Amino acid sequence: MRLEQLQAFVAIAQTGSFQQAAKQCGVTQSTISRQIQALEADLGVELFHRSSHAKLTLGGECLLPRVRKICQEWESATQELTDLVTGKQPELCIAAIHSVCASYLPPVLQKFCHDYPHVQLRVTSLGSDRSLKVLKDGLVDLAIVMHNRFLITGKEMAVEMLYEEPIEVLTAANHPLAKYESIPWLELIRYPQVVFKDGYGMQRLIQDRFEQMQVKLYAALEVNTLDAFRGVVRQGQLIALLPQSALIEARYDPTLAVRSLANSGISDDSSLTRRVVMVTTQDRLQIPPIQHFWQLVKDNIPTIQNSK
Repeated sequence: MRLEQLQAFVAIAQTGSFQQAAKQCGVTQSTISRQIQALEADLGVELFHRSSHAKLTLGGECLLPRVRKICQEWESATQELTDLVTGKQPELCIAAIHSVCASYLPPVLQKFCHDYPHVQLRVTSLGSDRSLKVLKDGLVDLAIVMHNRFLITGKEMAVEMLYEEPIEVLTAANHPLAKYESIPWLELIRYPQVVFKDGYGMQRLIQDRFEQMQVKLYAALEVNTLDAFRGVVRQGQLIALLPQSALIEARYDPTLAVRSLANSGISDDSSLTRRVVMVTTQDRLQIPPIQHFWQLVKDNIPTIQNSK
């Protein structure tokens, strides 16, 4: 049973004529006749009374409403696919880490909304692990996350390196560490920290560095928003290790201090940095709105961040 056979069947039922159905379907009358004969052979039932007017048999009347639904579903599916590949999708869903949402992404969002006013843009601020999971589950179209080679491998993935940035220390303005211009690790490890919750790439990055140094990370509190980090650190007891892009607002807050980290001395290249990447799938990258958003991010997010 083939789709063109079902379409021929519906056309004949609508026109009441094999000849008119052939014209409607853009084929010869003999082709229409062969298609109906093949369909009847597959079903084991005659569908039309052969006379001057093609009239449905009882079997044909039973089959017609179901075949109409099949053809309508097929037309809807093909139209949706056509809209998809021509960029007429109704929405574009993005997942991005908090610091990117707060700093570099807003101008990109504004430009995209101007260029694609009929596409509803939905942006969710999530940790890296969660962002990649919802991407793989098909719940978002694109993710901007910390690099994690274990989660972005596979031929189906498209990955663009965006930038690498230093990790810096956030303290209260009156904290003992604020007196340093560049904080030594031996001083840093003495103080309790507020960290990202489990499942965030930043927590994993900090934990790995402490393990390399063979010292214990005293994580006194876990939060998951930049406002929470600033609010907790402002109280004066806890400190936080955060990427440079997450500390833009903190630099202008007189109650807070942002300091660089001194080299830890565990290797020749001991600076602590994180890489931020943009991820989608190869098939999604062929869709015009997603492709356009991808290019906007590449054009508008700085490639390398330098310590201030």
